[in-house]
Amino acid sequence: MLVEHKLIIHMQAIPIIPKSLAIWGLGQIGVAIKGPEGVVYIDPCLSDVVRELYGDWWERSYPPPLLPNEVINAKFYLASHEHQDHLDPITARAIAIASPESKFVISAWNLDILTQLGIAKERIIIPEALEPMILPGTRIKLTVVPAAHYNKEFDKQKGYRYIGFLIEWNEVTFYHSGDTIIYPGYIEMLHNLPTPDIAMVPVNGRDWFRETGAGVIGNFLPSEVAQLARDLEWDVIIPAHNDLFPNNMLPMSQVVETLTTIAPRQKFKILQPGELYYYTKQ
Repeated sequence: MLVEHKLIIHMQAIPIIPKSLAIWGLGQIGVAIKGPEGVVYIDPCLSDVVRELYGDWWERSYPPPLLPNEVINAKFYLASHEHQDHLDPITARAIAIASPESKFVISAWNLDILTQLGIAKERIIIPEALEPMILPGTRIKLTVVPAAHYNKEFDKQKGYRYIGFLIEWNEVTFYHSGDTIIYPGYIEMLHNLPTPDIAMVPVNGRDWFRETGAGVIGNFLPSEVAQLARDLEWDVIIPAHNDLFPNNMLPMSQVVETLTTIAPRQKFKILQPGELYYYTKQ
């Protein structure tokens, strides 16, 4: 019999007051968010699948804060795109079994991946980009935001390949950008969407050596994140995608220095794996 993991016990015990969300870091850009109706997981990578597929360059720098089959409380599982550190097939399959009532929110690009994992199509939700929807059985308003990793790929049948998520829940707005860079029209699009109270965004940057040596597709530079937060008036940044793989990260001191130089009054929270950040909107 599986013993309930202490992190799951912690999640279940935390009360959610009005105008608040409880947020747990899962490493990389994975996160668990608890609101009044339950827990939403976004991009959890809780296995060593990337190293297993692509070699030791992608070795994890720490073990996952919990194992995939210990996730028994998922109401929704959101995946921004098919790269295994975002849509981890080991994690997705195990959560589908451990949380049998959970539903999966993806782009149509990933439908075959989930069905090959044995996840029934009736458990899969494919929203239209920039068309707000209410997730079933909740008051969560979800808007899919197109991303560019590096390209903003679009298919008439499958929609955008890379996406982020804007979640309006319990009077708090949470933005998970997925992997992206700034593309033409991105800033204007964000100006026309609800302003995030919390923005969880990648800060591991990009450079020629990672791109050519390991085929790494990069993300925002810390300086870009600082300017976005300042200009778009984000309340809190959660710098992410900068801890799991030692070969694909920037020194966190460099990230902090850049944020505090460009936007010295900007609030940010660096989440350790398994750490709770309880956000209350003023």
